[in-house]
Amino acid sequence: MLNFSQFGRLVIALSLALYAMSAGATSFRVQCPMSTTLHPTPPLSAADNQNPIGGSIKCQQIGGGDGFATMADGNQIYLFAFGPLSGLGDMAAGQPGTEPAWVFDQVDPSSPQVGDPVDQSSTASPAPIKPGFFNGAVGLTQDPQVSTDPDCSASNPKPPSYCNPSSPYYGLDGFVDPRPIMDVGVMNGNEPAPTMAIDEDDEFFLTLTNVGMIMRPDLFEQHTVHFHGYPNASAFYDGVPDPSVAINIGGSMTYYYLAPDAGTYIWHCHITPPEHLQMGMVGQIYVRPRQDRVPAGGNLYTDTTVGVLAQQKDPRTACYPQGDTNHTDPDILCSAPLPAVVPASDIHANNLSGQPTHYTYNDGDGSTAYDVDYPIQMHGFDPNFHFVGMTFNPEPFTDMKDKYFLLNGRSYPDTVSPANYISGWTPYGPMTTQSTDGTQHDSQPLPSLINIPVGGKALLRISDLDVTEEDTLASLGIPMHVIGYNAKLLRDQAGNNMDYYTNSITLGGGESADIILDASDTTKYQVGQTFYIYSPNLDHLSNDAENFGGMMTEIHICNAVDPTTKACS
Repeated sequence: MLNFSQFGRLVIALSLALYAMSAGATSFRVQCPMSTTLHPTPPLSAADNQNPIGGSIKCQQIGGGDGFATMADGNQIYLFAFGPLSGLGDMAAGQPGTEPAWVFDQVDPSSPQVGDPVDQSSTASPAPIKPGFFNGAVGLTQDPQVSTDPDCSASNPKPPSYCNPSSPYYGLDGFVDPRPIMDVGVMNGNEPAPTMAIDEDDEFFLTLTNVGMIMRPDLFEQHTVHFHGYPNASAFYDGVPDPSVAINIGGSMTYYYLAPDAGTYIWHCHITPPEHLQMGMVGQIYVRPRQDRVPAGGNLYTDTTVGVLAQQKDPRTACYPQGDTNHTDPDILCSAPLPAVVPASDIHANNLSGQPTHYTYNDGDGSTAYDVDYPIQMHGFDPNFHFVGMTFNPEPFTDMKDKYFLLNGRSYPDTVSPANYISGWTPYGPMTTQSTDGTQHDSQPLPSLINIPVGGKALLRISDLDVTEEDTLASLGIPMHVIGYNAKLLRDQAGNNMDYYTNSITLGGGESADIILDASDTTKYQVGQTFYIYSPNLDHLSNDAENFGGMMTEIHICNAVDPTTKACS
């Protein structure tokens, strides 16, 4: 016998299938081109993923619907939420779900399962898929009309990757099978929503598919994606439904963004924001700087591909250094002014993991370098609002009062719990919640445990998406080095650093901060030590009626930290 969730899923899937048969297409589509005007060379493997002109094509697919999450006191709470429909394995491992086009545009040879990563270490084209793991776009399949497509004629060919039957991308033009999308997407809401991460100069194609709310079939809720504070010039892709569009149940839309400015940003649904944000439709996106791509031993000031010279050619990011005879006054809109004193030596060395050092911004002096980074989303839930959201009795927005205070969708002690193991692939799996369909869903994929290699630095990309409260985080033992605020490097236009050290920060909803925890002094910070980051607001250190929980997590000093899993070794 079908339960309520399974019946609802079946009805929607059958409706989409009937539509597909009648219209010769599906209402769900995805879009991830292998090449564009800005990136004309299709990158077909990890070996040639970077185009010479910088950046790459990145893609992600997410579903808008509902789900459940488990709070630290054991209570299951209902969500309006986004869930992953691509990058499933990376998401299950606590990584961003954003994939390069050559990974995204793959057909799963079996049925996609949540928590199925592609073998990213391979340079084959396409990468081999680990048994039971998949990172491509869920539902992507060969267009049944490819063999008769007139655009594949000799006189008017489409790209060979689409028209060539021997190509691994043959017939892939965004056509999808709705069944696996519904199988994976229904009741699979995540808190926080899927994390996105791109690099400066990237073109980012983000597909939102609305799979409907199975627990609330009376609601015909639209959804959008709004990148809060992101420098996107197009109102059409802004996600505010008045100047742009909203996605109905059974439909998809692909948003297009350029990545001009490094920093930590926020994204959320912009349909009835107080309700949808409170219910869990919130996530984080961050942009990595060009400086990350300067080769080890190279110099930001002399590299012509991704360094300052490339930055100066781009009117979105040009910052004119002092002494430039053509532009003596830096642009007031400059997002990352160059340092007042140019360092005499190269700054791009290897970090403690032996990899090229990562930077938060194009700083030019190494002041924003780090070894490991952690996205930390502050949020709060009103359990009563979520309960009535699952029923048919709306609660006034003015009555909202958060009782759960969360870091990455978890309260202490779940913030430091390694939760489940994923087939031995990583020790830090997602927290799972059994939903009304009788299956476990990876409801809270991001742990908040902060591991720092001894002698190293950790970057905390902190964002606040709380609807009702301002939130404070305090650090005892390791000072907070605040280097960025609202995705802007803390530096004045003359190139003087305005960063500062503190033991606490306070953010309101819609704000973000980039903070470095510096454990490089090995006389103070040694392997085995534990420190805490927590809210000094006592009512934020509880899990509803249960004391000793809430907005708190731990910092561990480790011998080494795996750069992928962030696990101590």
